[in-house]
Amino acid sequence: MNRPDVVHVATEGPLGWSALAAARSLRIAISTSFHTNFHSYSKHYGAALLQKPIVAYLRRFHNRAQGTMVPTENLRCELERLGFRNVYVVARGVDTKLFSPLRRSEELRRSWGAGEHTLVALYVGRLAPEKSLPVLIESYAAMRRRNSAVKLVLVGDGPERVHLARRFPELIMAGPRTGIDLATHYASADAFLFPSLTETFGNVTLEAMASGLAVVAYDYAAAKLYLEHGQSGLLAPLGDTAAFVELAAALANEPMLARRLRAQARKTTEGADWETVLDDFEKGLYRILQQTNSNYFLNNQSVLSN
Repeated sequence: MNRPDVVHVATEGPLGWSALAAARSLRIAISTSFHTNFHSYSKHYGAALLQKPIVAYLRRFHNRAQGTMVPTENLRCELERLGFRNVYVVARGVDTKLFSPLRRSEELRRSWGAGEHTLVALYVGRLAPEKSLPVLIESYAAMRRRNSAVKLVLVGDGPERVHLARRFPELIMAGPRTGIDLATHYASADAFLFPSLTETFGNVTLEAMASGLAVVAYDYAAAKLYLEHGQSGLLAPLGDTAAFVELAAALANEPMLARRLRAQARKTTEGADWETVLDDFEKGLYRILQQTNSNYFLNNQSVLSN
């Protein structure tokens, strides 16, 4: 078996630590990916005091590698402020063939009780406290006040699912969906509401855009990178609940706005295909390897010095 030049570690749990230890013992260059804001989740589960220890754990993990890849410039700056070293931006992409407006299903819409002109709002993600679900429900209520025919479909599962279903029986709980089934659910809606404040990126935002939905999100992560307010989506200032709710409500009785946003959102994602992203990922690995070579390798051999 040929010796690898770089080991990329994509998980921060026990398996990730094992991979780090093995690569370091073999003196192989290591890159990692920062996928989830675990330190931000703690306050949503009554464990705010654990935020600093979680940050310390993540920092220690990633700083044992020669480089850490993150999806946005904002996250890079945040992690560097927290003491993470050698952080590089490698954006993410979307499968524009899988997620497409062409997968729209009138049959699925009818099963939701939606007619041709019914506005269907969609949420895709974990049904959990860190996803700002109260803002989602508040936005839906505001939309209904302007257009009583609006429907809200929730795709996903999590600890809040039973509570939401009991308290708001009018919600359409679609459960977990994957593959073509998930893509069909996206394309069969009209608007995408994503009020989460704890994303490192938010792949669902790109999936919704590729599916031709009018996206309402906070101005950060994937939405900040790919959406232009009023042109390809609607962006609320980060953490401004009132603005988010008002933007969602605006879609309820402005069909021309929703139609324009939907068309432009799809067009925007056509430059975010995975082929481009994988090319950037490969360049990131070469960058880490070159830096490792210049700083740590001896005698032009692929062996890291201690």
